[in-house]
Amino acid sequence: MEKSSSKLKIALVMALGAVVVLAAVLVWKASQIQAAADYLPRYQYSQSKVVEVNGRQGIATDGTSYWVSGTTSLTKYDKDWKVIAQNTTPFAGRESEVNHFGDIDVYNNDVYVSAEYFKDGVGKNIQIAIYDGNTLQFKKAFNFNADSGQEECAGITVNPDDKVVVLCSWVDGESGRYLYEYDLETGAYKGKVHLHCPPQWLQGVLYSDGAYYLTSDDGTADDNEPDHVYRVTLKPGATEATVAPELTLSDVTFQGEIEGLTVDHKTNQLMVLYNRGSRIVLGMVKGFYPGYTKEISEIYVYNRR
Repeated sequence: MEKSSSKLKIALVMALGAVVVLAAVLVWKASQIQAAADYLPRYQYSQSKVVEVNGRQGIATDGTSYWVSGTTSLTKYDKDWKVIAQNTTPFAGRESEVNHFGDIDVYNNDVYVSAEYFKDGVGKNIQIAIYDGNTLQFKKAFNFNADSGQEECAGITVNPDDKVVVLCSWVDGESGRYLYEYDLETGAYKGKVHLHCPPQWLQGVLYSDGAYYLTSDDGTADDNEPDHVYRVTLKPGATEATVAPELTLSDVTFQGEIEGLTVDHKTNQLMVLYNRGSRIVLGMVKGFYPGYTKEISEIYVYNRR
């Protein structure tokens, strides 16, 4: 009887051990699957339509209106892409010299603009500029922290979950390897996140669905190479993250220069601003490709699932 009881206990211990091992294996496999998923596109995309706009830099939406930034302008559209407001002198009355807008975002009906003085690939007087979402008039600006190492400001986004404004840099090299975080309320510099496998020539950044999406002008237009959208997911308190591919812009009318991006959460659509026709040298228009006499700026709208 005692031998049978001992054998039963041994069998139970072995069975329990097997369950523990199996559970550990399943947890490990799940973590491996999740790790692999982190480097795959989060969504599948299909092009819905293309809309020509007045502005070559950035796009933002709150699901009700659209805002588009040109290098020296802001334009607001309704849901039918009809112009309802415009500011063609957005630098008037500014304390520091600014001549260039980049990508934009909208939060609580304020338009957040990446602003700077930019010429031949060099940026200075970088700042977070905030404009009224209705009138498009300037409200205030926060200056960047020169000690951050950021040398240019191509894109901006608001992360309301972490209460930060995040900037990215177009300049290749060390400056373009980070996302730069500022306090949403005070504009105080909070730190930066190191991007591993960073794409070249970042143009826009968007916080959506708990991740950051980046547009990269990494395709050589002269060779008909497409540009890309990438994704970065940050763990709480992380100072580094690895970049993953999200979308290849191989379906555009003519390969050119990718710019800003946004997501309409009401329609679940990704919108990417794309310029075609112009030759870009050090971030500036220097002539046109054959068949073009002007640059055309368009919003590519993608359904995602």
